[in-house]
Amino acid sequence: MPELPEVETVRRGLAPVMEGQRIALARVNRPDLRWPFPERMAERLTGARVERLRRRSKYILADLDTGETLLIHLGMSGRMLVSGDALGRFVHDHPAPEKHDHVVFDMADGARVTFNDPRRFGAMDLMGTETAETHPLLAALGPEPLGNAFSESHLVAALKGRNMPVKSALLDQKIVAGLGNIYVCEALFRAGIHPGRRVSRISEKRLAALVPVIRQVLAEAIEAGGSSLRDFRQADGELGYFQHSFDVYGREGQSCRTPGCTNTVHRIVQSGRSSFYCPGCQR
Repeated sequence: MPELPEVETVRRGLAPVMEGQRIALARVNRPDLRWPFPERMAERLTGARVERLRRRSKYILADLDTGETLLIHLGMSGRMLVSGDALGRFVHDHPAPEKHDHVVFDMADGARVTFNDPRRFGAMDLMGTETAETHPLLAALGPEPLGNAFSESHLVAALKGRNMPVKSALLDQKIVAGLGNIYVCEALFRAGIHPGRRVSRISEKRLAALVPVIRQVLAEAIEAGGSSLRDFRQADGELGYFQHSFDVYGREGQSCRTPGCTNTVHRIVQSGRSSFYCPGCQR
């Protein structure tokens, strides 16, 4: 499942061809993905101008001049691909239609944005822009990890009194929005905290120190274009490269990269998800 850096990478790739541009024609090629598309979605999007393209957690939000906002979730295999960009930032020719091209936006300047999703776990919805934050998928989300609201004091207060593994706490979208398995593993490694350690057994000082570490890991991943483990592609079709910088994720049995550490990376399963850590560096 794409995490925050992958979604932010896609948003940044789409912004030059969607923000400020009008959707000349929207085509919806099936009735649903994870759930049914909203009624008359193609009609409501056709002719709309994209005023702003933003991200909330792992969702891309396109604010339209019609007073509605388009919510996009990539799911497990969803890709937003750009072709025919008039300014030459992407491949010029539109590719032949593919079986899993479920939603297509032909922009007024000649660019095309195609949502391709073989597994159909992705989703789209339309909602009023003024009330977007009350949408069921967004209403309970915590602060953005790269925003000012995600502070040391917030994290310490949000975790106070909890007796759950720290990794599970950081994956709770009500505590902080957008974090996923990969980047929590990497952040805990850099912070020297074992993923199974109970929050109640971690000092407030160590919890507070997680905030800048999380920010740094996410910033580096975004700079690298995200991580391409299976299906993820950037908007121009290219792979992300942060997976080459993983310290622990997916490196079970390999040597720890910390200078002087002689341990190998271990893997445990927490709530059905693999956690990777170094037993020497993380306590």
